[in-house]
Order: sequence, then C-alpha cells, then structure tokens
Amino acid sequence: MTYQAPIQDIRFVLRELADLQGVLALPGFEEVSEDLVDAILEENARFVEQEVAPLNVEGDRHPAIWQDGEVRTSPGFKAAFEAFAQGGWQGLQHESEMGGQGLPRLVGAPATENLNAASLAFSLCPLLTDGVIEALSLVGTPEQQALYIPPLLAGRWTGTMNLTEPQAGSDLALLQSRAVRQDDGSYRITGQKIFITYGDHDMAENIIHLVLARTPQAPKGVKGISLFIVPKFLADGNTLGARNDVYCASLEHKLGIHGSPTAVLLYGSGKGEVGGGGAVGYLIGEENHGLGYMFIMMNAARYAVGLQGVAVSERALQQAVAYANERVQGQALEGSDGAVPIARHPDVQRMLGIMRGLTEGARAVAYVAASHRDKAARAADPQARARHKAIYEYFVPIVKGFSTESSVEVASLGVQVHGGMGFIEETGAALYYRDARILPIYEGTTAIQANDFIGRKILRDGGAIAKEQIAGMLETAAGLRADDGADAEGLALIADRLEAAARAYEASVDDILAQAGTHVRGAFMGSVPCLMQAGTVHAGWQLARSALAAARAIRAGSTDAFHPAKIATAVAYAAHVLPRAAAMADAISVGALADRYMNRQWI
Repeated sequence: MTYQAPIQDIRFVLRELADLQGVLALPGFEEVSEDLVDAILEENARFVEQEVAPLNVEGDRHPAIWQDGEVRTSPGFKAAFEAFAQGGWQGLQHESEMGGQGLPRLVGAPATENLNAASLAFSLCPLLTDGVIEALSLVGTPEQQALYIPPLLAGRWTGTMNLTEPQAGSDLALLQSRAVRQDDGSYRITGQKIFITYGDHDMAENIIHLVLARTPQAPKGVKGISLFIVPKFLADGNTLGARNDVYCASLEHKLGIHGSPTAVLLYGSGKGEVGGGGAVGYLIGEENHGLGYMFIMMNAARYAVGLQGVAVSERALQQAVAYANERVQGQALEGSDGAVPIARHPDVQRMLGIMRGLTEGARAVAYVAASHRDKAARAADPQARARHKAIYEYFVPIVKGFSTESSVEVASLGVQVHGGMGFIEETGAALYYRDARILPIYEGTTAIQANDFIGRKILRDGGAIAKEQIAGMLETAAGLRADDGADAEGLALIADRLEAAARAYEASVDDILAQAGTHVRGAFMGSVPCLMQAGTVHAGWQLARSALAAARAIRAGSTDAFHPAKIATAVAYAAHVLPRAAAMADAISVGALADRYMNRQWI
C-alpha cells in the first residue's frame, strides 16, 4: 500500500502537546512562522510519499551489492538521495551559522519521522550524516568545520560512525584499532570495524568516517580512546584528492533493512593512494577524549532511532488499518446481513487500538522531548535552559528504548491483523516486522538505554525529574475528571488508569532509589522494566492530554472525526496498555530478591 504522512496528527501534537508556539517564540526563531512550518510539513510529505516511499519494497527485495571492493546501492536510492540533497533536507535542523537552515528540532522531528516511515533503509544515511555534522559542529576545529560541514549539509558527502569491532560490541573498552601520529600532525589508522551503516555506497562523492581508535601510549579502557576523521577521499577544499586506505571488505546479510549497506571496513589494508602505514586520519579534539565526543553523535543518533521506531510503527499501522477495512470475513457479533470487514470484530479493534495508541503516544513523547531540546538551546534564562536540558536528557533513553520496543510490538500486531497473509512476504506486513527488529539493538540496546536511564537519570538526581513529570501526570488526571462533557465517562476512565499508572511509576522510582543503596544489582535487574514503564506512562500521559484537547475542540464546535478518534485512542490505550505499569512495578519491587536467585551459576 502507499504511505501517507500523518500530517493531521503531527500538526495536532506540535500545537496541542509540544508547545510549537512557545518554541517559535525562542530567540533565533523569529522568522519561523506556523505557516512556514505547515509549508515545510506539506513539502516534506510530498517528497517522502512520491520520491522515497516507493523505494521501501525495492530496497528490501534488491539489497545493496558489494563487488570488487565497491558497493552499489539498491535501484532508485542514488537518484532519491540526489533529490533529498537538492531539496535541502539534510540541513533542515542544523544551525544557520554552519550553513544549515536553522529550524527548530521540533520541526525537524516530524520531517525525520516521515523520511524514516517512507523507507527506513534509505533514511539511515541522512541520519548518520546528521550525527557527524552535529559532532563536528560542537567539537571540530574551525578548519575541520569549514572543510567538512558544507559538503555534508549539501548532500555531496555523507557520514558514518565507526565504533564496533569483532571483539568489541557494546564494551568499547576492548577496542583495538590503532592510530599513530605522523610528523605532519595527521594519524595513520589501522584496524577493522564492523556493522558500519552506509560504510560504503555510490550515492555521494565522498564519505566521512568518524572512527574510534587508540594511540600507542593510550591508557587502557575507555579513557584511552580517541576520535578521528577518516575520509574515503582526502580533500582540499572542494577538490577530492587521493583515495584513502579504507575499504569495504564485505556487506552483512541481515534480517531487515536490506536496502541499507552494512559494511565491514578495513583500515590500513595496503590499498588506496596514500602509501603504506594505514588510512590517513585527523584527530578531533584531544587524544583520549574520543568517547565523550562520540557520545555527542550517539545521543543524536539514539533520539533519531527513537523516531525510527515511531516511523515503522506508523507504516505498520497504516498497512494494518487498510487491510482490516478491506478484508471481509465473518459476521458481526451483534448480527449482520453477511460477512463484514474484519475491522468490525472486537479483537481486531483491540489490536488496532493498541497499535495506534503505541504509535501516537510514542510520537507525542518524542516531539515533547524535541521541544525541550529547543528550549535547552535557546531559552533566554540560563536556569530555564539548564532545566530543559535535564528534562531532554531524561527523555532520550525513553524515546529510544520505548519507541523501538513498541515498534516491534506494533509491527508484530500488524502481522497478526493480516492473519496468514501477514506471514506472506508479498503483503508487506512482514517487512516492517523484520525492519523493526534492529531498532531496539543498534545505537545501544534497550538494556544500555535502561542502564543510562537508571544510573545517569534516576539515581543521579534522586528521581527529581521523574517525580516532576509524575506531578504533571496527576494534574492531567484531575483535568480529565473535571470535564463534564459528552465524553466524560471515557475521560474518567483515562484519568483513573493514568493516575494508577503514574502512582505505579512513582513507587518504582522509590524502589530503584532504595535498592541502589543496598543491592545495586537488584536495582538494575529492574532497569528495563522501569524504562518501559516510564515510556508506557509518558505515552499514556500525552494521549490523555490529547483527549483533553480533543474534548475542548468538540465543545468548541468541531465536527472533524479526528477529534473523537483521538479520544477513542486514549481510551483504548488506557484500557489495554496503561495497566502494564502496575505489573512492571511489581517486577521492579522484587529486583533484589530475584537477583539473588537468578544470579546463580546455572543462569
């Protein structure tokens, strides 16, 4: 089926939940109007629907090919990337001082989501390029910024990040790639990197790799890692020079995202035009500080992968809804003259309601997080900037972990809605399930996000931000109960379930804080449940706020079917998803006891 960007829901979330008006009032956004935002969203929708979405199946069925050390991307990818670059989409949310368009992250978020929904495999190249631009913008020298950022923004060059090695997956302390300083200040890089997304391709004239490696005298562990720029072709201004000694040895054969070339890269294999001794690289910042610099890129990528989760969920939802309305099977339980579309059957409605609630709830959480990021960067008051920065950092692991885990559930339910036809590749439902499965893994597994959430968020501030958010949830529950309109009964249900879930989350935060002081393994036994609980409750909160806004619109005279549908989605989520928070709280509360039994040798 064809993809349609969910523009109406995006606009609703931007205006009603994510404070678009407040973001546009920030210093530096004076020339960005709501009309301009609407125009950008419309053009973005047109571009991804017409130029990128048709590539989704094409890339899945005809993956990138490695041959004689070179990579050819899937049919249509190169032309689509050229159109993407010419449209200026790569520079949408980057600072104007660096050559970008300087638009709010809150505007960039839906554009990123829609591109990923159109084709997840295609969108990975711009995603990683965004991370390289951000890292160079913050820690690159003026010379590095002037040389590399303009062609990256223009789409002439693309970027990657190179962390993983065969012996070093999530544990970067085990990295062995080597960097030796030369007399001219450059370095020679040798080693092997694996799982490098778009590590080689034919869509741009140059590729800029950000590579983690060790210098000969570096300290052991993560404190001895440095970050280097290693271009595929050396460059002097706009002129490409010698072919560097970095080559693709092979491409991985993957469960999903087939159109995205995932490369094994060899540095210093004796090829290229730079002589022996390794690939030529250039230090970013100071030696032995590379992991901190790379985390700039990784955090940007983690948020973007969270948007990928929303995107795949939206695509799977659209396919399932279309099929459920077309597929005629069985009579209605209340009676009918004949067979009815399966969308009429209660359990199909339950599945579609969960799919829509998880998708729209995750979208709202991600956009609210983007709003905090804009305010952290541009609010006039330094204290306000610090507060919004802390809230945004709290949200990043939730957006990444919850949205991606939810995408697997949504895509799986999408297959289930199709029944046996969902198991057949030709219907397309399985494609989203296969693509979604990587999202909770790359850019840090869900457990890594959860450990960050517990260790660097909950424990570091004693749960202060979490409890501030919980107070907002309880205020929303009170507002729902005060509404005495036509949907008061449904709003009351949402309020009851939201309050119960918020209280469960509050109890879990207290349990984590208590266990961390006496049995730290027990606290982290509950890290993933706590992260998923936080996502579940935050999504429910945003859906509850959506229901309140929709009820206000209906009272004001709206006859748009969109508004009662938003209330119905919030009710479905309250009925079928929010109760999970209590079960997660139960698991978290016995973390220490469970660990004493589970941490035995037989495990």
